[in-house]
Amino acid sequence: RSDELITVTNINFFSTCEHHLLPFHGQAHVAYVPGNGRVVGLSKLARTVEVFARRPQLQERLTDQIADALVEHLDAAGAVVTVEGEHMCMRMRGVRSHDARMTTFARRGIFRSDERRGAATVQLVRDLAARPRG
Repeated sequence: RSDELITVTNINFFSTCEHHLLPFHGQAHVAYVPGNGRVVGLSKLARTVEVFARRPQLQERLTDQIADALVEHLDAAGAVVTVEGEHMCMRMRGVRSHDARMTTFARRGIFRSDERRGAATVQLVRDLAARPRG
């Protein structure tokens, strides 16, 4: 049981853009405060990302669906989800930008109602995701 912040960063995902039917991929970063001290196993968070990424998708919706699932199914007091994606439609069509990455954010519960806490948690998640591995 816990009532402190739990984070999991760099959850890899692969999806298909519903607009262009081309792949996009990247990493999802998740943080939540359990409601009633209810925590789940690490694999459940990665599985949540995978379930929503599996279908034709928009990155913005993917980010919202992950955050909503944490609140709805875990009864989380708050959730922050950041998704960074590279979209093949940007590489292959139009401007052909090879280095563009899209970043989306979703905040729920205590992180939405308390702007300072939400912003601080988004920054913490970004810092944790950027740490060198190894």
